[in-house]
Amino acid sequence: MYFPYSLISPIPLLMFDLFLPPHEKKLKSSLKNILGISPKNITLYTQAFRHNSVAKEIKEGVKDSNERLEYLGDSVLNAVIADYLFRKFPYKDEGFLTKMRSKIVSRNHLNQLALKLGLNKFLSQTNDPNLKFSSMNGDAFEALIGAIYMDKGFYAAQNFILNRILKFHVDVEKILLTETDFKSKLIEWSQRERQEVRFTVVEEQGNGYDKQFMIAVMVQGEAVAQAQHFSKKKAEQLSAEATCIKLGIT
Repeated sequence: MYFPYSLISPIPLLMFDLFLPPHEKKLKSSLKNILGISPKNITLYTQAFRHNSVAKEIKEGVKDSNERLEYLGDSVLNAVIADYLFRKFPYKDEGFLTKMRSKIVSRNHLNQLALKLGLNKFLSQTNDPNLKFSSMNGDAFEALIGAIYMDKGFYAAQNFILNRILKFHVDVEKILLTETDFKSKLIEWSQRERQEVRFTVVEEQGNGYDKQFMIAVMVQGEAVAQAQHFSKKKAEQLSAEATCIKLGIT
């Protein structure tokens, strides 16, 4: 017989928490403060913070990393942000809305949000120096949203984004004036300063879902900075960002 959740005593859930390993108890307590709700399936959240570099292969070409949850969280985040902007700016065209959404969900901005929330403290990763300019914090942020969606449903994920992120951590007016497309910024600089800039694939590691791209930015034939990611497009943005920082391009 089916019993509505509201009729079920919370005691069994509390008793279940007693059997959680110490690190999962700590994670659950910390996430409750961040999310405003208590995680139910803590395994999902543990996976959300597991970087590919430390993940185990569970099937040929597939690891138990946070990448699948990141994919899901990315879709949920984009849908919620699109709806939010559509309602907030009723007289703006789709070009404006698309650009604003891109700024809010950019790797750079999501990395900042992840650090504000302290998500980097939960990340499981290697100490590979090549990850210095990676987007793993922002990826974990999206994976967290994917975990909330799987654990609590769409409206819980939407509530977290709107009332815990946009309300307290996102200055929409400031973002309006912020440039986050570092590749475009670098190309504009190269045209203005008559400098040749090329993006070169230095190395490809792994196969299938595990493949990573190391992209280097060449200025006048010399490598200035490089970055690595599972997405070639993201690796280009990250290497462009590192180049802008190194050359003082604002």
